[in-house]
Amino acid sequence: MLEIIKAVILGIIEGITEFLPISSTGHLYLADAFVKLNEPTAFINMFMVVIQLGAILAVVVIYFNKLNPWAQRKTNLERHQTWVLWAKVIIAVLPAIIVGLPLNDWMDAHLTSWQVIAGTLIVYGILFIVIEAYNKTKRPRYADLNQLPITMAVLIGLCQVLAMVPGTSRSGATILGAILLGTSRYAATEFSFFLAIPTMLGASSLKVLKYLIHGNHFTGMQLAVLTTGTVVSFLVAYLAIKFLLSYIRNNDFKVFGWYRIALGTLVIAYFGLLN
Repeated sequence: MLEIIKAVILGIIEGITEFLPISSTGHLYLADAFVKLNEPTAFINMFMVVIQLGAILAVVVIYFNKLNPWAQRKTNLERHQTWVLWAKVIIAVLPAIIVGLPLNDWMDAHLTSWQVIAGTLIVYGILFIVIEAYNKTKRPRYADLNQLPITMAVLIGLCQVLAMVPGTSRSGATILGAILLGTSRYAATEFSFFLAIPTMLGASSLKVLKYLIHGNHFTGMQLAVLTTGTVVSFLVAYLAIKFLLSYIRNNDFKVFGWYRIALGTLVIAYFGLLN
């Protein structure tokens, strides 16, 4: 029962942090220091990635009509625009696949540390504040994803590669990159949501495949823990997405920048004292 409660807590953390630009992976690994599952390391590493599928499903549910090219109420133009949007998303995901697959194991082995997480939390926190100040008086060139050129989608996809470093935040890197390239906050946030679907689906599938290839198997408790974390992350992410979309209509991302700096500082203070 205790393991299920831990899975609920981790699912809540994942659901809140997956789409807010504050790093879900960073939060989960930090939470693992306090809410540690009583499972082998291989399962925990796989769990941390796979529960993100629940958050991704929340995007699919919220944007089902927009992402569905076969929706009956859509005109021919709208269907065409949906297919083009998917093409942009798939093309933007390619850099993460090309770079991510060869470096995935190395990243897990060498960069999953509190020092790296604290550093990226603070650096990207500062970038959010600086970039928002820089863009304060600028008018975005792309306020709608239908206006976003393929070349811009590729550049945003390159920004997503940076999120391979724990603590960076996949949504944070892509949103920052999109804003710098002239995309409005709302369009940048939506494109970041859509990029998450193939990215995290692929990452989760890869983690499960590696887990099984290395001779591991799922016990009944492990399946219960994994299912619980995924379902909870879906429910919480649904609310978090709704909140973020409402928030950015009238606010910028500076508050998330300050939060990242504060959290990174606390991580350094806490783990620094332990060592």
